[in-house]
Amino acid sequence: MKLVRFLLFPLAVLYDLITTIRNILFDVSVLKSTSFKIPVIVVGNLSVGGTGKTPQIEYLIRLLKGHHKVAVLSRGYKRKTKGFILLKESHTAMDVGDEPLQYFKKFSNIDVAVNENRVEGINNLIAQKSPKVVLLDDAFQHRKVKGSFYILLTKYDDLFTADFLLPTGNLRESRKGAKRADVIVVTKCPTEINTIEKDFIKSKLKKFNKKVFFTTISYADKISGDKEISLDNLKEFEVLLLTGIANPDPLLKFLSFQNIQYRHLKYGDHHHFSSKDVADIQQTFTNLASDKKLILTTEKDYTRLKNRLEELFYLEIETQFLENKNIFNTIIKSQIQ
Repeated sequence: MKLVRFLLFPLAVLYDLITTIRNILFDVSVLKSTSFKIPVIVVGNLSVGGTGKTPQIEYLIRLLKGHHKVAVLSRGYKRKTKGFILLKESHTAMDVGDEPLQYFKKFSNIDVAVNENRVEGINNLIAQKSPKVVLLDDAFQHRKVKGSFYILLTKYDDLFTADFLLPTGNLRESRKGAKRADVIVVTKCPTEINTIEKDFIKSKLKKFNKKVFFTTISYADKISGDKEISLDNLKEFEVLLLTGIANPDPLLKFLSFQNIQYRHLKYGDHHHFSSKDVADIQQTFTNLASDKKLILTTEKDYTRLKNRLEELFYLEIETQFLENKNIFNTIIKSQIQ
């Protein structure tokens, strides 16, 4: 795989040229960026793969929804529909995508919409719902929208500064794109990260002259489904772990640290679970020897598989700041007048 990526390096050079020209055209206003009268907070990254955008959006929802009317706009990745859709109870992940559906089901008193045309989507939200702030999910490269504040995410063990452009690496655009960010959040840090490690990471990011924050993933102390089961009691079960996310490794490490034994079925990110997939998973579950068994998945996958599998549960996660949480919160709140 590494050899193949190396051989594709000329394509990465071409890709860099195309994306750089595109960004320059936006920077000099040859290509149009639309700004809005209300705050539009953009959460995104420079790389493909899971950097923790969903829990970061959820963190912002929790922070703001008690004080402001919040709307979330996503493109609705891998949905089977097109155009603007304002989410309602009858929608499925096939209609709107798994992440938007998760936001809608999880939080009351917010509006969630999907639209591949983000400018049109924001205008429709403003016209129909009059939000005080729009959270734009996974839109760092969506230059047609001029956000009021940009949060750039990068993983602790996979910093964008050490990556290369597609297809040689995983970057969607040059590292120089980080200059558009207002803050950089280093995600999925180990809870025991020390000052030396943080200072080293800050030194790698120093040239971008941005405030840097460090976060980790916090796991719930129970799993949820038709009922709740504590992690202590989960040790008594035979667990079939089912994931369809970009990087399940942190979850695997967490379960192992909790001494929870599991059998893992791994699917690709945002995998569309066909009827055959569901039947195969159900058969694998049925074949487990124990009478005390369950299927455990991620909250994102649960939105796609609820009511399709027996004994299905999910483990909730949250973004947790390791330091300077109040500073971050104050910066975000200051964007909304």
